[in-house]
Amino acid sequence: MSAGHCTTCPYCGVGCGVTLERRADGALAVSGDAQHPANQGRLCVKGSALGETLDLAGRLLHPQIDGRRAGWDEALEQVAQRFGQVIEQHGPQAVAFYASGQLLTEDYYVANKLMKGFIGAANIDTNSRLCMASAVVGYKRAFGGDAVPCSYQDIELADLVILTGSNTAWAHPVVYQRLVKARQQRPQMRVVVIDPRETATCDIADLHLALRPGSDAALFNGALHWLARHDGLDRRFLRRHAEGAEATLASAAQWPPERVAEFCRLPMAAVTAFFDLLSEADNWLTLYSMGINQSSSGADKCNAIINLHLAGGRIGKAGCGPFSITGQPNAMGGREVGGLANQLAAHMGFSASDTDRVRRFWQAPHIARQPGLNAVELFQAIASGQVKAVWIMGTNPAVSLPDADAVRQALKRCPLVVVSEVMAATDTAELAHIRLPALAWGEKEGSVTNSERCISRQRAFLPAPGEARADWWILSQVAQRMGHGAAFAYRHPAEIFAEHAALSGFENQGTRAFDISGLATLTPAQWYRMAPVQWPVNAQHPAGCRRLFADGRFFHADGKARLLPIAPQLPKNAPSAAYPLVLNTGRIRDQWHTMTRTGKAARLMRHLSEPFCEIHPQDAAPLGIDHRCLVRLDTPHGWMLARAQINPGQQRGSLFAPMHWNGQFTAQGRVDSLIPPVVDPDSGQPESKHAPVRVSRWRTAWQAEIFLRAEAPAPAGIYWSRVTQEGATHYIMAGASPVDDWRRWLLRHFPADELTLQTAQLAQHGFHAIGWLQGRVALAFYVGRGAPELERSSILQAFEQPPAPGAPRLALLAGRGAADRPAAGATICSCFGVGEKRIIAAIAEGCHSAAALGERLQCGTNCGSCLPELKKLIQQHASRRVA
Repeated sequence: MSAGHCTTCPYCGVGCGVTLERRADGALAVSGDAQHPANQGRLCVKGSALGETLDLAGRLLHPQIDGRRAGWDEALEQVAQRFGQVIEQHGPQAVAFYASGQLLTEDYYVANKLMKGFIGAANIDTNSRLCMASAVVGYKRAFGGDAVPCSYQDIELADLVILTGSNTAWAHPVVYQRLVKARQQRPQMRVVVIDPRETATCDIADLHLALRPGSDAALFNGALHWLARHDGLDRRFLRRHAEGAEATLASAAQWPPERVAEFCRLPMAAVTAFFDLLSEADNWLTLYSMGINQSSSGADKCNAIINLHLAGGRIGKAGCGPFSITGQPNAMGGREVGGLANQLAAHMGFSASDTDRVRRFWQAPHIARQPGLNAVELFQAIASGQVKAVWIMGTNPAVSLPDADAVRQALKRCPLVVVSEVMAATDTAELAHIRLPALAWGEKEGSVTNSERCISRQRAFLPAPGEARADWWILSQVAQRMGHGAAFAYRHPAEIFAEHAALSGFENQGTRAFDISGLATLTPAQWYRMAPVQWPVNAQHPAGCRRLFADGRFFHADGKARLLPIAPQLPKNAPSAAYPLVLNTGRIRDQWHTMTRTGKAARLMRHLSEPFCEIHPQDAAPLGIDHRCLVRLDTPHGWMLARAQINPGQQRGSLFAPMHWNGQFTAQGRVDSLIPPVVDPDSGQPESKHAPVRVSRWRTAWQAEIFLRAEAPAPAGIYWSRVTQEGATHYIMAGASPVDDWRRWLLRHFPADELTLQTAQLAQHGFHAIGWLQGRVALAFYVGRGAPELERSSILQAFEQPPAPGAPRLALLAGRGAADRPAAGATICSCFGVGEKRIIAAIAEGCHSAAALGERLQCGTNCGSCLPELKKLIQQHASRRVA
């Protein structure tokens, strides 16, 4: 192998270090960086599959104007001129940028500087608004600055770890496995999971509180009151280092355990058990994520958590703190440079003094002096015509924003939509007038900041493909053409980082949390080699700082923290007779955001291959919904189709559907088209966890799967989901209208004219066909009244190695493997491609522990994300239960 490259994973906010080495055959070997403090060598399955997403298929490689290929000079001139014309005619408030946590800090910095400093409006927001804006408000209100006080090391040092609003096992797998390992090493550690759903994260829980959706603040208020009654407060800390304790404790006193149990719909014994664990533990760490933040009262929920830590004095110490774990690799970096519309730069706001300070530093005569439009407001302003030009960078709002169909319509009507993208075909890029090809992970240089404030380098190890360019370069070139050349004459991203670092320390004197001025003098060579470091990095902390507030000093003017009285509120959208259930959206284990990258990796599509909807058995039965049937979900904003999963771990009255699928991978499967644009009034973060919804069985006349050697679009007017496979095009399909002649239907919709078809007509309108071309399998088609039961891995194997005539070909026609090949079943372990049937067979042969299964089949031995599922299969199929 060649010498390795060290970089940082582009997925979640854990910020794992990645090492890549070139094999002799040219392939890239991906592994965790054992020296990186965030992951210490471990990677999840998404990170492990990064090498499988680096091909150029589907990439945007050249600028495009109104659908035609253009050169960079023309494209940049067009962007500058068209934005300039809108500003001249309608003022700077008529233009906007919408950025992404996928941008590197250097890219983000230039975008923010151009919009707020030189265009003169603050209309730059980011998809990070959708994941952590409430956490920002909570920290700023409590601490006087957006400062996450914790470190991942605190996971190992805590006596009690509280996971709330986070399916950590799937959304942040490396953090979860770090917790699992810490628990093994310290069996006295206790873990509480607070989540309406029973998720994979509950596998480690000593206590799972399946509370009423949206009632979290009441639980934390009650915990605060319990500590006050049971001598659990740190009165000395409150006297010396906090304000607002008296009013906050008086407010919390309205929440005795009995009221908490009733409001949260929890057993009284479970409530008091949680409170007792808090009282008994020396150190607590609370990890919280989207289930807290994505709420119409998300900021208040964050402050209810922080109140508890402040009142108990569990902050600034090892194993303690309120720890928001972010969803994107550079959500924190975006916060640092002012990527949110209500921030300026370097954690400064829009006070007169901050605005003047940034103006002088940037020498920006037209600096914005008030906050801009946040994400939801921004696209509503596009719809109303208030914003007439928008530049979208590295994100897919036509899929990811609430009321996504309205977002799509707004972009269709917008006079100018510019998109900087990696992929040529996304739901959003297809609506753009100008498309600009951006560099992807592995091709670009810059830095990112993870959830624990650790700044790491993303390094390029691949050449720039086609005419793709770095986002910072694209932005700087447009800025120069708009007349701001002197301020954007950057030649290298290290120059941008140095300016960003210098601004963080400019006139700071310890008054602002974010300060990396100690990195402002790095040369390009030093920046390139920069090791991971937690900010602040300054004269006081030249090597960084692992844990904040150890000295009890906060960033409010008086140096004290603030406790805030919290009045718990249930979500604003209540179910009704027309929409009686509640829809919760979120992430799954093997996919990322809108699948632009992970959708390219075949093994990441095998665990869950199409949109699904989890529903409790007692909700499903009256509606005639069976496991794996197709269902339709409706809200006043939109509708979608999904595969039903009957799950007793899903709370009654609630549904769960994943956020990832888009128009490139499924028909009518974008869950955010159902979500109303309700936001937290303080943070602007959408309520994505509580949409009133109606669900019904979607009556199908047929369901089918097709595998093709050739590329082909899915037929119009039916349900379909595309499943990425190696060497084949694969669709799962269903239709509401009967088909009389399946052979004719097949020939009409797919390239099968030149094939020799081997067919079988089955009972109940079933039809199977294998298409042969020169002795090779070119098509495999299976249709029936319900979803076909297929051995997919065997079918795919037939495309590589044609089965012999006779029984093997008949088995393929039946959708099975040869008799001498045991069926694999649905994929459980994506890392090693281990299927459910192989696991069950191993359990029957005596593998009655996850360790035994790992030794036999390798499953569970890499990222560990499948371990909860392995344990469930053991419980279901072992002749004796082994802990």
